[in-house]
Amino acid sequence: MLDLITNPYYTQVLTVMGIYLVAALGLHLITGITGQFSFGHAAFMSVGAYSSALLTLHLHTPLVLNLLLGGTAAALIGILLGFPSLRLTGDYLGITTLGFAEIVRVLFINMGITGGASGLAGIPRETNFALVYVVVILGIWAMYRIHDSRFGRALAAIREDEIAAESMGINTLLYKVTSFAIGSFYAGVSGALFAHLMQYLNPNDFGIARSFDVLNFVVLGGLGSIPGAVLGTGVLTLAPEFLRFIREYRMLIYSLLMVLMMIFRPNGLLGGVDLKGIFKNLFRRKFSKAVSG
Repeated sequence: MLDLITNPYYTQVLTVMGIYLVAALGLHLITGITGQFSFGHAAFMSVGAYSSALLTLHLHTPLVLNLLLGGTAAALIGILLGFPSLRLTGDYLGITTLGFAEIVRVLFINMGITGGASGLAGIPRETNFALVYVVVILGIWAMYRIHDSRFGRALAAIREDEIAAESMGINTLLYKVTSFAIGSFYAGVSGALFAHLMQYLNPNDFGIARSFDVLNFVVLGGLGSIPGAVLGTGVLTLAPEFLRFIREYRMLIYSLLMVLMMIFRPNGLLGGVDLKGIFKNLFRRKFSKAVSG
């Protein structure tokens, strides 16, 4: 256990896992809670990453401020994209977000300030294990607060039946855009942490594959489940590392595990599982035994 904490390689892997988890929590709100398909989440990560990196390099602002500004920049882009595109639903929305992600990537490739196709180097390494998991804890706490709020219940209503939700007086477009903005903020913060960990950014780091990686984290864990997003991110981030001893076949086994998972648990690892209820029942049983004993 001590080696897991002190080994730089393991620490790096766990830190990257935490960064991806922050992005997955944002997509969990958009797709898992609100039911809106987004295939371009990596674009918001890239906005947060480049915004925070450029602020650090040119204005030398502190990291915490850069994280907030990177998240805010991504949220603003999310709002600008959200108002015209969230009138669409299903596959049409997914295709729109996918196209948007490619537009952002190509823009960063052709912008001089971002280093173009050569990438942006010289970013100071300010992200560390402790900072990432402080952000993760705050992100999970905030997500639970959203879940239990009137706003969260309205988002769940939109996911279940948008027409019925609108007939009950919910401004569905406004709620969806707000959800998109908050999810994009999470992605922007994740990107900012990524930039100050890797110390180098390339637009290809935030391509379609990265968007689908984050989507897989959420889907595998179970749509609508915060513990599911945590578990899905952990499994899909760590599985390739655990399979390194069979390097030639690890991606084959990894893909096979994914296929089997989708066959036997199509709702995800924790989809439809009420962990809060399970823990409450266990606590009640232990409490009743203690009282009766």
